[in-house]
Amino acid sequence: VQLQASGGGLVQAGGSLRLSCAASGLTFDHYHMGWFRQAPGKEREFVSAIMRYGTHTSYSDSAKGRFTISRDNARNVVYLQMYSLRPEDTAVYYCNAITTARTYWGQGTLVTVSS
Repeated sequence: VQLQASGGGLVQAGGSLRLSCAASGLTFDHYHMGWFRQAPGKEREFVSAIMRYGTHTSYSDSAKGRFTISRDNARNVVYLQMYSLRPEDTAVYYCNAITTARTYWGQGTLVTVSS
């Protein structure tokens, strides 16, 4: 199983980025997908999640209203569209794939938001 996250980079505060996570080696629509992030010196924290068929999404308080998660089950990709980015959004962003039986993690993509 591979989860390849991409789309990170350096952006100014107020800007936007779209992260992608391409999955392979699994039956994509069997898995709920999520995004987490880890800032330097901090614990990994939940950002957003989307259920198998995109019927339900959830967001952290910090992400709510600024980030949008979506998925394309035909392409085995989950996205995180991020708007109005803030310096405190700076972190390595990880995607994961989860069922009741197992969880897989991707390698992360770095997002840096300058003030």
